[in-house]
Amino acid sequence: METFTTVSEMKAWASAERSLGKSLGFVPTMGYLHDGHLTLINAARRENDRVVTSIFVNPTQFGANEDLSTYPRDPVNDAAKCAKSGVDALFIPEAAEIYGPRHQTYVEPGRISETLCGRSRPGHFRGVATVVLKLFNIVNPANAYFGAKDYQQLQVIVSMVRDLNVPVRIVSCPTVREPDGLAMSSRNSYLTPDERRQAVCLYEALGKARELFDQGVTCGLTYVDVMRDRIKLEPDAEPDYVSLVDPDTLGDIEEVSDRCLAVMAVRIGKTRLIDNMLFER
Repeated sequence: METFTTVSEMKAWASAERSLGKSLGFVPTMGYLHDGHLTLINAARRENDRVVTSIFVNPTQFGANEDLSTYPRDPVNDAAKCAKSGVDALFIPEAAEIYGPRHQTYVEPGRISETLCGRSRPGHFRGVATVVLKLFNIVNPANAYFGAKDYQQLQVIVSMVRDLNVPVRIVSCPTVREPDGLAMSSRNSYLTPDERRQAVCLYEALGKARELFDQGVTCGLTYVDVMRDRIKLEPDAEPDYVSLVDPDTLGDIEEVSDRCLAVMAVRIGKTRLIDNMLFER
């Protein structure tokens, strides 16, 4: 595995591989890798000649009072996991390398970014879309891999690629969960043992929504109420939002038909966790 820290080095390597006819699969991450990330890398490994992974804690997607300075980092172990998983090139730039002193251009992702997490994290998806487009332009991959746990982020990227004619195929990979159902996330490391126990309420609330869907319940508010009731059983759980939405537009659903997405953000103590579950007939 080769490791690069500058844009010029990464671009040169990727260009050389493409000139040899090699397809590039790309997995952008913020590091502190877990099995969810490794699943993305494995998918890229299966479908491409070469795999590129980036580790970059992107400052432009963090708000003023969010956890940029304390976001978990473990570059040594991350590099070891990448090498063991068959990553060919690891890109680990500093913020100044990605955002130079004259940087002033950003991607505005539009309506898809304004609901759900976009309401409580203004500017977040602007930062996500901007850094992902920059990384795509640096690596120029054939395929890029993202986890379905970050469903709204995935839809923002799909929309950006479509609307700006970016020649990258976006591949969605299923959420990877702990044995008790908690979605794997780097932020799980913030949880105390008692908070970790309580955090399973997200998955169990989604499971209750699935039961309603399987029973043919059509009132969207019933789903939301049942999910909120499960979350409220935990003393340290505070919902940011709990919604039932259209999987394509992310608009609220009042009447359930054949396809919907249960989605939520919940603070467990000081840690904000997100999760979702897609229901289809």
